[in-house]
Amino acid sequence: MADYKAPLRDIRFVRDEIFDFNTLYTKINGGEDATPDMVDAILDEIGRFAEQEIAPTNVTGDREGCKLGEDGVIAPSGFKEVYQKFVEGGWPSLSADPEFGGQGLPVSLGMTVSEIVGQANWSWGMYPGLSHGAKHLLEAHGSTEQKDTFLPRMVSGEWTGTMCLTEPHCGSDLGLLRTKAEANADGSYSITGTKIFISAGDHDMADNIIHLVLARVPGSPAGTKGISIFVVPKNNLDDSGNVAERNAVSCGALEHKMGIHGNATCVMNFDGAKGFLIGEQNKGLSYMFTMMNSARIGTAFQGLAHSELAIQHATEYARDRLQMRSLSGKKNPDGPADPIIVHPDVRRMLLTIKSLTEGMRMMGYHMAYNADIVSDGKDEEERKVADDLLSILTPIGKAFMTEVGCEAASLGVQVFGGHGYTAEWPAEQNMRDCRISTIYEGTTGIQGLDLLGRKVLGSGGELLKPLTKEIYVFAKENLENETIGGYSVKLQELTKEWGELTMHIGMLAMENPEEVGAASVDYLMYAGYVCMAYYWAQMAKTAAEKLAAGTSETAFYEAKLHTAKFYFARILPRTITLAATMKAPLDTLMDMAEEQFVIS
Repeated sequence: MADYKAPLRDIRFVRDEIFDFNTLYTKINGGEDATPDMVDAILDEIGRFAEQEIAPTNVTGDREGCKLGEDGVIAPSGFKEVYQKFVEGGWPSLSADPEFGGQGLPVSLGMTVSEIVGQANWSWGMYPGLSHGAKHLLEAHGSTEQKDTFLPRMVSGEWTGTMCLTEPHCGSDLGLLRTKAEANADGSYSITGTKIFISAGDHDMADNIIHLVLARVPGSPAGTKGISIFVVPKNNLDDSGNVAERNAVSCGALEHKMGIHGNATCVMNFDGAKGFLIGEQNKGLSYMFTMMNSARIGTAFQGLAHSELAIQHATEYARDRLQMRSLSGKKNPDGPADPIIVHPDVRRMLLTIKSLTEGMRMMGYHMAYNADIVSDGKDEEERKVADDLLSILTPIGKAFMTEVGCEAASLGVQVFGGHGYTAEWPAEQNMRDCRISTIYEGTTGIQGLDLLGRKVLGSGGELLKPLTKEIYVFAKENLENETIGGYSVKLQELTKEWGELTMHIGMLAMENPEEVGAASVDYLMYAGYVCMAYYWAQMAKTAAEKLAAGTSETAFYEAKLHTAKFYFARILPRTITLAATMKAPLDTLMDMAEEQFVIS
């Protein structure tokens, strides 16, 4: 029942038939090697590897968890062996810079691999996945010596990487951090402090772990302006760059968590550990966003991962589970009851999960498409437009996809009924594993503030224009389309309303900036549902064209049309409530006294 099947047909539908990545690859630097045949071979092989090697570790990793021994953290059984096969297969180097041993294939192809890996076992996938952000930061801001020392073996996967931000007394407010970095005579620094919630902070799967650590140099400005970033290896290196003695870095404890038990979430102690400054002093936070933005897109795909598992498991169960009779008459006359998939409410849950899953895949690959252009586009103006689009899509993707991914996982439990609440079936683990996704790499509230406050209002609405223009132009071009004309009218209405809501909140914020915080999450979720409507309109248009041209995959394309119809009728109306709640008076949130929240 818990077997995972890589959704290669739907991935290819989005990549090839909607976004046409094959054509994009002919237009970007380094894309010439990503031929259609090569891409197909890569997708087939990572699908096989995920199904046969990674997925079997999912349940065992959850049940065993990680263990902290005298020499550090021990990953669940099978994790290390599968990781070695992953490294031997060259998967960590797929889209990395050839200068450091990478294969130089497009960023988006690496994201597709990450999607499949994460669905097979999110906990396992975090070990190689977190290295991507660390590599990006070192590539962007590290010295030549740092790049030559660390990147080749991080690219190969021999070494993994982490980001060490959070401390016991501060979560997302990094201006409060206390970890200090004192200069040594040899140009290195002694790093002292404690970091918490460090995913993959310690393990036995790789020979070394390269920590990127935020810390303060004595005398630096207070708050976020005085933060620097350092590269701190778990094991120091000898003069040849090989692993030598242990650095003063250790895992002090493992967090006891609701989910993702197979990944080590560590309390990391730095006791005068040797570290090396990356870039300039006091620029650490700006450098860290290189890593954070990569991690936020990766976390967006976590919402998709758990939603994909939910629809796979729930659909199989609903087809097999017999309970009650259909209200319109027996559908399984030879059995004692009908399969629950015939009941309207079960259909509602399954179609909700399906519409969100496939819509999220579109959102994820919309980000991936623009990431390719930003990274490797040949035209400067195209890169600028793509970068603006990505700056808006990233907070929407991270928060919206994880929020509705949790909804999908919860509905997956509900389809199973009482069985969904037991460890005998996969739905309860999926729900537990998913829940962290809305929290780490910046909570939904922080993403909402970033979107509405920093990006949209902070730019005077300019950063939002490329996205709303793209949606509006698509809608205008398809007003007369027989299949999606009605959807296009709705998209035009929503993009107009989106602008009006932005203006309304902006005017209120000029009087009281708390209005931004009050409206930001509703604003972000509204944006997510509108974007998803745009994606479903595109999918419906393509499906109709394929059916009209004649196809052997009639059922696949008809399912797209049915699901689009469901989304516009039963999911998109959520925007009506969100428009109302984001305009609700501020006093409904702020006027009650703090002591009135609990009255005993």
